[in-house]
Amino acid sequence: MAASMVEGGEDSFRKIFKFYRRRNPPPDLSDVIDFSRCASHLSPCSSSWVTTRVGLQPVREWRAFGLRGHPGTRSRQSLNKVWMQARTLLERLRWVTLGYHYNWDTKTYSPSSHTPFPRDLHLLSAHVTAACGFPGFISEAGILNYYRSDSSLGIHVDESELDHTRPLLSFSFGQSAIFLLGGPRRQDPPRAMLMHSGDVMVMSGPSRLLYHAVPRILPAPPGRLALETGGSIQTPPPQEGSVVEPVSEEEWAVCSRYIQSSRVNVTVRQVLAPGQKFPETPRSHQTTDPGQTDGYDDGESGKRKRSSSDSPYAAETH
Repeated sequence: MAASMVEGGEDSFRKIFKFYRRRNPPPDLSDVIDFSRCASHLSPCSSSWVTTRVGLQPVREWRAFGLRGHPGTRSRQSLNKVWMQARTLLERLRWVTLGYHYNWDTKTYSPSSHTPFPRDLHLLSAHVTAACGFPGFISEAGILNYYRSDSSLGIHVDESELDHTRPLLSFSFGQSAIFLLGGPRRQDPPRAMLMHSGDVMVMSGPSRLLYHAVPRILPAPPGRLALETGGSIQTPPPQEGSVVEPVSEEEWAVCSRYIQSSRVNVTVRQVLAPGQKFPETPRSHQTTDPGQTDGYDDGESGKRKRSSSDSPYAAETH
C-alpha cells in the first residue's frame, strides 16, 4: 500500500508518484479512491434548460464528491471540437492551448499571445462553476493535454494565473488516470484517486494551489467510454439555443478511435480578476518540482519539457 511507504523526512509526493508510475511490478491500487464506488449527490442549483444547452445532464442527476482533508476539491461524474488530423500528427499531439496561451518556458501568460476562447467550452465551464457556487466565472485560458498509455504528468502547482480566487476546472475524456492531490508543500503526502471519462474536477479555495500530478494512465472500465466503436452513432438533435454544434458520424469515428487508447484532459482557468490587468513586468514561477519537469514522460524517450520547439506536436488555436 502506498500510504505505508512514507517515512519521516522523505519526499512523500515524489516517492508515491514513482510507486504508481512503476511498470514492473505493477503497483497495488487498493489505496486509490474510485468515486464511481461512492454515493453522494449535488443539489440542483441551475436550470435544466441551461444544462441542456451545453450538452449536459440536468444538475439534479450529477454526483459530486469532496475529498476529506482537501476542502475546495470536488469531483463530478458523468458530465458526458473534434479534430481531424493526419494520423502521424494526431499520435504526436501532446497539448493545445486556448485563450491566453501559456508560455511553458517562463510559466506565464501574456496579453500579446491570445486568441478568442471557444464559446461552447466557456459556457460549459461557467455552468459547472455556477453549480459549485462560483457564478460569473470567465474562461480565459485552457490547456488540452493528450496522454498515451505510457504518459504521465509531473508534480506541479497551477499558480501562473493572476487571480487564484477563481476555481480551476479539469474535464477528463477517454482512458482513466490516477490523479495525485497533495498539499501546499511539495513534500506533503498526496492522496490517489481515479479520474474516469466524463469526470470533472473542480479545484477551488484552499485546494486551488495544491501540488498535484498524474503518474499513470489506466484502461477505462468496460462501458465507461461515451463513444463506442463500430455501428452507427446516433446523436440527438440540438435543443433550442444549444451551443453544441452537430458532428458528423465520420468526425465521431475519429474521436472514438482515439480515446479507445488515449486520454484527453481539458483544464480551464480564469487568469485575471474583473478589472485586473497584466503587470508590465511578467512574473516568473519556479514552484514546479525542480527534479521533475511538469511536462510529460512518454516512457520510451524520457521526460520532455513542453516548449514550442519540442518534438511532440503542440498547437495554439487561432
